[in-house]
Amino acid sequence: MTLFKIAGKNIRKNFANYFLYFASMIFSIVIYFTFVSLKYDSTIQTASDGSQKISSAFSGAAVVLIVFVAVFIWYSNSFFTRKRKKEVGLYSLLGVRKKQIGRMLFYENFLMGILALIVGIALGAVLSRFFVMILMKVMGYAVMADFSISPAAIFNTFVVFMIISLITSVQGYRLIYRFKLIELFRADQEGEKEPKSSAVIALLSVALIGFGYWLALQILLTSKAWAAMGFMLTPLVILISVILGTYLLFNTLTVTLLKLARKHKTSYWRGLNLIGTSQLLYRMKGNARTLTIIAVLSATTLTAVGTAYSTYYNTRTNAELANPNSYMFIGVDSAAAAKADKAIKQAAGHKVLYHESIPLLEVDADTSSLNNALGEEDQSFTVISSRDFNRLAKLQGRDDAISLTGSEAAALEPVYLEGISPEYVGSSIKLKGEGFHKTIQFKTLKKYSVLNLGTVYSTIVVSDDMFAELKPNAKAMAVEAYSITHQDKAKELTELLDGILPEKAELSSFYGDYSRGMESSGLLMFMGGFLGLVFLAATGSIIYFKQLTEAGSDKARYMILHKIGVKKREIRKSVAKQVMFIFALPLAFGIAHCAVALSALSKMMMTNLVVPVVTCMGVYVGIYLIYYFLTVHAYCKIVTNRK
Repeated sequence: MTLFKIAGKNIRKNFANYFLYFASMIFSIVIYFTFVSLKYDSTIQTASDGSQKISSAFSGAAVVLIVFVAVFIWYSNSFFTRKRKKEVGLYSLLGVRKKQIGRMLFYENFLMGILALIVGIALGAVLSRFFVMILMKVMGYAVMADFSISPAAIFNTFVVFMIISLITSVQGYRLIYRFKLIELFRADQEGEKEPKSSAVIALLSVALIGFGYWLALQILLTSKAWAAMGFMLTPLVILISVILGTYLLFNTLTVTLLKLARKHKTSYWRGLNLIGTSQLLYRMKGNARTLTIIAVLSATTLTAVGTAYSTYYNTRTNAELANPNSYMFIGVDSAAAAKADKAIKQAAGHKVLYHESIPLLEVDADTSSLNNALGEEDQSFTVISSRDFNRLAKLQGRDDAISLTGSEAAALEPVYLEGISPEYVGSSIKLKGEGFHKTIQFKTLKKYSVLNLGTVYSTIVVSDDMFAELKPNAKAMAVEAYSITHQDKAKELTELLDGILPEKAELSSFYGDYSRGMESSGLLMFMGGFLGLVFLAATGSIIYFKQLTEAGSDKARYMILHKIGVKKREIRKSVAKQVMFIFALPLAFGIAHCAVALSALSKMMMTNLVVPVVTCMGVYVGIYLIYYFLTVHAYCKIVTNRK
């Protein structure tokens, strides 16, 4: 029998152990092929008007995916090679040379790579149209995708993964030369020393993570710590502090806690807790690096996916905040305004809910008395009277009215940022211009506007009397505000108005901001979601491989327990607890790190991210649990010798 045939036979016999590795590789290839296919897809390019953003985004995502998958396959392959030390030792004892053994393992890995590549490309080709439709849906495009397969995407995927398979196969070949015969046979019997614990390092791990959390939750522009360390250096300090703290926590604090659990005699001597606790304790030091990597990857994945989904989830809300009116423009050209009015009223599929002409003023102001973190002393404002504000607010369905007298004013700040935006209430500013200097006092702050942000400056509301006083000397203008039905489907009307109105009309529209937001956030969510799934599949597989390697070492111990009368149910219960500890630790800290990162982001964006973040975490935990149950099943199958 040739080495090639032996390699094929080994794959068939060990396929149960290789399954998750094989499935993860296929999944990675499918996602990579999808990204490359979408880069060249003519349907998407047509729908997005030939935007280079999509091509560049998928090229970047493909590079990230290549690097991650290459590291994952390298890591997984080394696990499998080390797991088979005893088998390799038997070959050596029978007189097979290391060169031949290395070639056999090379063939095995290379065959797995080719098989995964064929299946992955086939699945990717079948699913690519489905993925195109998903992407177009999340980006807000209503275009049906025709079935087509990109030869360039197939060639690109084939070359990349053939190179990765070749490199990892060579790695497996080289590992054989590092093992000695005695080392191969005694691999499972090599004893592990009880790890030492240090209360000082355990406390240091908590302090480092706490410091990283505290620093991340500071308000950027007002934090003295951020200012002292610098805005470029501080994120690096947070990253190093949290990662080092996590590693020390897994390396030392968990050891300390397990030793304390061992001193609790009542629970320690109950059932098989003695076996499970001892195995976790003796292996924790060896597992610390793997668990740290998985915790950091989980946090990174959850943060990236949570941020992407949060951006997508809030797209409509943000567009409505910036554009409370479906359309708004300055009436600088009466003929163009009349044409625009006719186009809006005659637009098919839309009905005008209201049309208002709003008189406004443009004034400059000395804002040095405001507590402004950005330090601006002069600013231009758009001024609206309280009567017009109340009228427009009522039309927009807001149960809110402003009552102002004399020099009282209200600030409208839809993008108000705590600690960054000025503290308006109680402050005053000086309005200045040719022939007037007026001081106004801010009575209230509204965190919304009745005017579209793309057409006007920062807006303040003044009393009707003050508006009348300012009008003769300030720059006056009138804006046209429209609200229509089905404003999120007004592509043709928006494009028509863009052609009718001159640039100085400063047309702003809900559809314009909404469609741009859907395109960018949809693309981001699509890539973040799929890359996140690849990262999750890889991290889950790494724990799976690690636990199966340990199961092979523990098999003899569990067989002895079974022979002296311990039931398989008790063994399964002990295994489930032991594996749960290994799965839960990195997941818990990954979620904690992610929660802090997204809380900091939520503060910065002044947006509630609870719904999208909890959704992402729920999906992540659900898939993670599937890996947990698969691992427990496979572990029990090995240690109880079940076929």
